[in-house]
Amino acid sequence: MSLNGEKHDMTPEERALQLIKELSLEEKMAQINCVFPFDKTYLDMDWIRNQIPYGIGEVSTLEMRRMETLDEAAKWINNVQKMVMEQSPHHIPAIFHMEGLCGAFIQEASSFPAGIGRGASFDVELEEEIAKCVATQEAACGITHILAPVLDVSRDSRMGRQGETYGEDPTLAAAMGVAYTKGIQNTSVDGRRPESVAKHFLAFHNSQGGIHGTHSETTERTLREIYGKPFQASITESGLKGIMPCYCSIDNEPASVSKSLLTNLLREEMGFDGICVSDYGGIGNSHTVQHIGENLAETGMMALEAGMDIEMPSPAGYGQDLYEAFRTGRFSTETLDNVVLRILTEKYRMGLFDHPYAMEGEELKESFVKVHQEGKLSYDSAVESMVLLKNDGILPFSGEQMRNKKIAVIGPHADNARMFFGGYTHLSMMESIYAVANSIAGVAGIENTSGEEIPTVPGTNIQLDQGDKYDAILKRQKPGCRSLLEELKIRCPDTQFIYARGYHVAGEDLSLMDEGLRFVEEADLVILTLGDKYGTCSLASMGEGIDSTYINLPKCQEAFIERAAQFHKPLVGIHFSGRPISSDVADKNLSAILEAWAPAEAGAKAIVDILYGVVSPSGKLPVSVAVNAGQIPIYYNHPWGSASHQGESIGFANYLETSHKPRYCFGYGLSYGEFVYSDMKISKPEVKPDELITVSCQVMNVSNADATEIVQCYISDRFASRTRPVKELVGFVRVLIPAGEQRAVTFFIEPSQTAFLDKDMRWKIEKGQFDVMLGKSSDEICFSKTVQVTEDAWIDGKRRAFYARTEVR
Repeated sequence: MSLNGEKHDMTPEERALQLIKELSLEEKMAQINCVFPFDKTYLDMDWIRNQIPYGIGEVSTLEMRRMETLDEAAKWINNVQKMVMEQSPHHIPAIFHMEGLCGAFIQEASSFPAGIGRGASFDVELEEEIAKCVATQEAACGITHILAPVLDVSRDSRMGRQGETYGEDPTLAAAMGVAYTKGIQNTSVDGRRPESVAKHFLAFHNSQGGIHGTHSETTERTLREIYGKPFQASITESGLKGIMPCYCSIDNEPASVSKSLLTNLLREEMGFDGICVSDYGGIGNSHTVQHIGENLAETGMMALEAGMDIEMPSPAGYGQDLYEAFRTGRFSTETLDNVVLRILTEKYRMGLFDHPYAMEGEELKESFVKVHQEGKLSYDSAVESMVLLKNDGILPFSGEQMRNKKIAVIGPHADNARMFFGGYTHLSMMESIYAVANSIAGVAGIENTSGEEIPTVPGTNIQLDQGDKYDAILKRQKPGCRSLLEELKIRCPDTQFIYARGYHVAGEDLSLMDEGLRFVEEADLVILTLGDKYGTCSLASMGEGIDSTYINLPKCQEAFIERAAQFHKPLVGIHFSGRPISSDVADKNLSAILEAWAPAEAGAKAIVDILYGVVSPSGKLPVSVAVNAGQIPIYYNHPWGSASHQGESIGFANYLETSHKPRYCFGYGLSYGEFVYSDMKISKPEVKPDELITVSCQVMNVSNADATEIVQCYISDRFASRTRPVKELVGFVRVLIPAGEQRAVTFFIEPSQTAFLDKDMRWKIEKGQFDVMLGKSSDEICFSKTVQVTEDAWIDGKRRAFYARTEVR
């Protein structure tokens, strides 16, 4: 028997149907709402109790970021859950939710690299293991709604949240998202089954001007074919049970109140059968910012009818005015009943009625330690995320060559391990409690009551994150996390390292330059840590709501590189950010460039291992890198006749100032290995729409270094009834090849991967010729063969294939 007395042989749906018949209007309204114990209120149990007179649907756990021990976190969850169930007349437990992009906001939890770095790994298997780790740690603490994965397709580096995504390609995002969703939803801890809440539905990163949450001018086809693909794949292949809509307005409808998106598309077309939860303040934002609905109750009813199940983090549209509209009969409760039924079903499916409380004590600690694997997952992810963009032969360093040498290490990221942690990490979220201005929707900044001047990066409005209170965060959360400078000194005792800050993370101020240049002059070699501050709120130059029209290296850093180059010393650049490095100055003057993104707790070890050749870099760019913001949007899978494939009869082949082509293409990345592709084969020259296309080749590592290659398979529709992409990624695979050895790589492509929406908006596999290509990047194609699809076929779009299966022998 459960806490409510139902028999366990009933399905979650049956149990929910039985329970909803007994609920009052007040109890139903409680289920569609969330409580947000923010700032000091998380310690005030009386305040929390007053917010939940009839229980609650969800509880925000953001303030668990402040809790100093794992036991404190678990006890807080259990105290709040006990209170929720006592307040609820039918003892209905709450769902506790937490972010899951880069790990839990819980002491002792594992921390992982930014999404864009993990996208650069192209490692589907590792992504599933990371999700299992996050899910296990959160579910052990009683959290069963994990706000991840981020399935946004990002084609715009101006937007501050690019670092959360897997990049620009829908096939890559689909494969990684399916893996992450499986990792979460196949996990069970102490009887609880966490569920994934994928975000941000839909076309969030196609916002006007690259500005967070603005109007998204996205066509119906692009919405489904590009931005919808990762979501559809996760629904079809992983049984995704949670969706968080975006803040954008699409076709003049905010996503939070759009029935065409949340019901017609998501539930009816795509087959989603879980629950939708609003992004923080999304429903209220629809009314107050996007001016939808005459009042909040009307906006709330629009959201409810659209298919939004729970409003987070606090009642606005689903508040007292909507309750009164139901109570007085102004609005019918039929829609409310349907929504509450979905929520109760979800809670039964999660196991919350039978296992509502977090684990405690040694059992809880052991669950964290076991999946952390002594940091192995974090390290593997960090080292696989890094992309070598340039190397004139300076890398890898030889320990013997560097013996008794003097290396200058310059840059604000080098002696501060906090710089390894990007947006939506526990550390970044804890830093944000000191932010005087907030950029996260639904969350306030601190009030500056002291009257003290807030220090900023010179010449900018970016708040400086320097001082003991910030360093204490790292010491508490990750006491063993070393800075790059510390790691170098410990690992290379026979080399002399000298350090200077040299420049800031933003702006044009050059006041730090002289000391840095003096060290450059003294050194045999120089390591430059470059990039911005990827984090949260006013403390960051990139992050949620922190967008920019300038996507290149800070001007102070480019000025330093130009001056340092005059000493004719080898300059090695390591870039940290949520967007890729883009700099003419760096390309011209640096001997090597390593894109490190935001590598989290294992960042220093991963970087040093790559610099010294312990491992070979294997990451590939998950985005096309714009030369400057004027090229945006720029992406490899643009339609025929666009970008670098513009027709000669229409205009010049380039801009006046620069090329139509990106600085670095999608899929690009160097290695210490050297790979030779040979012997491409295709199963047959003609296939029917239901026949498999098998493509294979041999890949040999002809170098002296063991290395991993990411083999990429693309397809191009030569001629079609709609304008199609010049090429599309259909499959990829990581292949570890020891020095001098060879591997056979095979892709199994379903013709349904070529399907698109025809003139009648039906998914069509269209007959015609397709070029199937194998290569090292979207530009470096090694082989191409042609296959003919012999006849048309129309299919159910949600049953199409999303990426090719692979085999390595």
